[in-house]
Amino acid sequence: MRRALCLGVLVFLFPVGLFAAKKQYEYYATGSQNDVTTATTAGTVLMGGGTDVDAAFQWMIGKSGGGDFVVIRTTGTNAYNPYIYGLGTVNSVETLIIKSRAGAADPFVVAKIRNAEAVWIAGGDQSTYVSYWKGTPVADAINYVANVKKAPVGGTSAGLAVLGQFIYTGASGSVTSSQALANPYHSYVTLDRDFVQIAHLSGVITDSHFVPRDRMGRLVAFLGRIVKDGWASSVRGIGIDEATAILVNPDGSATRVGSGAAYFMTSAGVPQTCISGTPLTYTGLAVYKVSGGATFNLAAWTGSGGTSYSVSANAGALSSSNGSIY
Repeated sequence: MRRALCLGVLVFLFPVGLFAAKKQYEYYATGSQNDVTTATTAGTVLMGGGTDVDAAFQWMIGKSGGGDFVVIRTTGTNAYNPYIYGLGTVNSVETLIIKSRAGAADPFVVAKIRNAEAVWIAGGDQSTYVSYWKGTPVADAINYVANVKKAPVGGTSAGLAVLGQFIYTGASGSVTSSQALANPYHSYVTLDRDFVQIAHLSGVITDSHFVPRDRMGRLVAFLGRIVKDGWASSVRGIGIDEATAILVNPDGSATRVGSGAAYFMTSAGVPQTCISGTPLTYTGLAVYKVSGGATFNLAAWTGSGGTSYSVSANAGALSSSNGSIY
């Protein structure tokens, strides 16, 4: 969540050019309009929503080599531009509000993303990210930046939701833990997959605003659904608190910045009971909580300095091996 504050920062607001194209995307830029090419280093930021974490963007700026930092979203404003521009040395910060699949195929939009030295997927509504961008040149461009150019990519809240191989879209409404545990096939449990391919996030589903919105139960249900529906024999989940980010290096090693915690979960085979209209029973899911100075390695899926425990759903009731699900 970012307030628009911009004192002393030069901001260029660029309408798209063609009146018809304006309806498909908006473009805003802060800083230089001369494209640069810098040496970049790969990395991924997984942010849990709420207040943005300055240190995470500074980490991305460092990995961008001070190049062009591009923010993408489907709604909202250019408020990230002055904020990111003020956190370090970058050539520019640009926001693209991409409002349709036509906008996601526009050569201007695609070129801006492919030429970026860092890409950030803002919060908003992940169902529109999937419906507008999946299978389009925008998704291809994100993959290019992350995997070919090897530049940093990240997202918060809705932007976090679409970084894993598996995605909770929220297309029908935002499901609560109690709803998902009472019926893992609730109409609000809408899942998708394979939007982008990000290192160390294959076989992973993410969730944000984790403790403040009590989302452990729904993440357990998501893992159960993915396995029960045959999408994977084993799946992992990452739940991240607000005002918290996980910084993932190319080798999978990750550190936490911000004020909250992150939870790394592993499925436990096929759920004992996962059928429509019936409370979920799914026991023995491993959890590793990273807070304070604890670290985690996504390649090895092991941590250091954190807390290891298990959670179980029994007839829709969640419990933990250490007495607290968080």
